[in-house]
Amino acid sequence: MPVQITKFWKLHKIPILLVLASILFYSSFAYDLSRQDFPKLLGLFIAIFFLHYKLIQFQKWNFKFLMVSGILFRLIFLMAEPNLSQDFYRFIWDGELIKNGINPYLYPPNQLIEQENLPIANAHELFAGMGDLSAKHFSNYPPINQLLFSIATIGSGGSILGSIIIMRLIIMLADIGLIYFGRKLLRHLNRSTHMVFWYFLNPLVIIELTGNLHFEGVMLFFFVWSLYLITAKKWTWAAPIYSLSIMVKLVPILFLPLFLKHFGFKKSLMFYFLVGGTCLLMLLPFYSPAFINNYSETVGLWFSNFEFNASIYNLVKQIGVTFFDAKPWELVKIYGKLIAISVIIATLAITFIRKNQNLSILITSMFIILSGYYFLSSTVHPWYIVFLLVLGIFTRYQYAVVWSIAVVLSYYAYANADYDENLWLLTIEYLLVFGFLIYEILDKAEKKLHFFKK
Repeated sequence: MPVQITKFWKLHKIPILLVLASILFYSSFAYDLSRQDFPKLLGLFIAIFFLHYKLIQFQKWNFKFLMVSGILFRLIFLMAEPNLSQDFYRFIWDGELIKNGINPYLYPPNQLIEQENLPIANAHELFAGMGDLSAKHFSNYPPINQLLFSIATIGSGGSILGSIIIMRLIIMLADIGLIYFGRKLLRHLNRSTHMVFWYFLNPLVIIELTGNLHFEGVMLFFFVWSLYLITAKKWTWAAPIYSLSIMVKLVPILFLPLFLKHFGFKKSLMFYFLVGGTCLLMLLPFYSPAFINNYSETVGLWFSNFEFNASIYNLVKQIGVTFFDAKPWELVKIYGKLIAISVIIATLAITFIRKNQNLSILITSMFIILSGYYFLSSTVHPWYIVFLLVLGIFTRYQYAVVWSIAVVLSYYAYANADYDENLWLLTIEYLLVFGFLIYEILDKAEKKLHFFKK
């Protein structure tokens, strides 16, 4: 046995040291970091990203080693309270409501907190933790998300840490499932299966999903599973799975028009019917006359009221305020409506222009649409980039990997109570992102031109 350990050490000495160093950095991130300490946050994030890059470089064909490493990195966060996001307080609040038979879409927390004998464990701590913005709005989390919140609260016995641990385990299992179906999908597309580790070992994924309990990973598990089922000619099963993805996060709705060409008219209508029918069944337990109005009002806020880590919007705002005396709070509302319309038009154009019958082209079309939406959006939280990371794995474009490290510059806003952003840091972020994207586009155009000259 000692001889085998010595041999393993000699063969994998550098990767093991990289993993040990990553464990130390992740431990510091999870248990010894205040989000106000931006220099430390930045340093840890960059160091971990470098180690993740080298780990894949050295061990990209060693599936078991990378898989175990990714699981270990996630387990580090198991007992930690999220330190970059307070959303988990609202998750637990909604879960407690459902556990006690209260519809989370009908009552904002600041209305319920005034009631005596409110049947919510740790109600005042959860209310204080979620912040004023969340407390005054109805829940905007779709039904499958709500189901997972309730599972966490039922299993925790009223403990906030217990709920955190259960949610974290759910997110971890979803990531493992994504690896399973992601590798199958990569094989179908004739791409290297190690590409999936650009997601599984990415620090942004580990910190924001497992660490800070954002459920993008659960959505992406169902999304990738659905795409795999489509490649396996099991589209009737793919439709309800795709619905589960939508009912965790609404983003996959964007891509539904693209299936029109992929399946053909008749089959796509059946696919849409199955997706829509499954979504309606999941919404049914929460339905009430006020539900649609409350939910649409809350979701609409994300298009017309919030600003964070924007690229093109910040440029438009600066021009509007400087040269046209525009009011920022009015501008963001108008801009949000225009962007929603623009994204719909662009999606329909890509639906009919591109040859989406081919799965590789279909996924690239999704990648283009989501990239355009994020570039135009007034709100791009760091964990949003995770969806682009996954789509990028199945395409020829890897600029999302660059964005997954550059987005750390947006965390500067967390360093102050008012979330004031540093536009210089955001400029650097987007120069890196757009610069690498332009490089990839030109490089692929040059290769294509060279091919035709042969």
